[in-house]
Amino acid sequence: QVQLVESGGGLVQAGGSLRLSCVVSGRIFRNFGMAWFRQAPGKEREYVSRIIGSGSVTYYADSVKGRFTISRDNARNTVYLQMISLKPEDTAVYYCAVSRDYSAPREPYEYDSWGQGTQVTVSS
Repeated sequence: QVQLVESGGGLVQAGGSLRLSCVVSGRIFRNFGMAWFRQAPGKEREYVSRIIGSGSVTYYADSVKGRFTISRDNARNTVYLQMISLKPEDTAVYYCAVSRDYSAPREPYEYDSWGQGTQVTVSS
């Protein structure tokens, strides 16, 4: 069993920054692909970013590219999402997810375990 716990969300003004963390517990972590997704009320869960098992390759959705940075510290079993220049449209519950696929797939259904989410609210 793998468990994920997100933290770091909050209320911030447009243009501000937040750093989200996701601590993963379980037997295996270093070889797992990881991703961040988000979901706003009334919308489908949206892909944000993903990182392969080693952390050497990262990917971003067009909507966040240049503003968000995903990273992982495998020694601490933690994945981060550094968010800068936040916009009101970034408001959502942010979820981290883990996949047994080292390459970190893009689709939500390809992920095995999910965290409970952390709320990010960006005011105008």
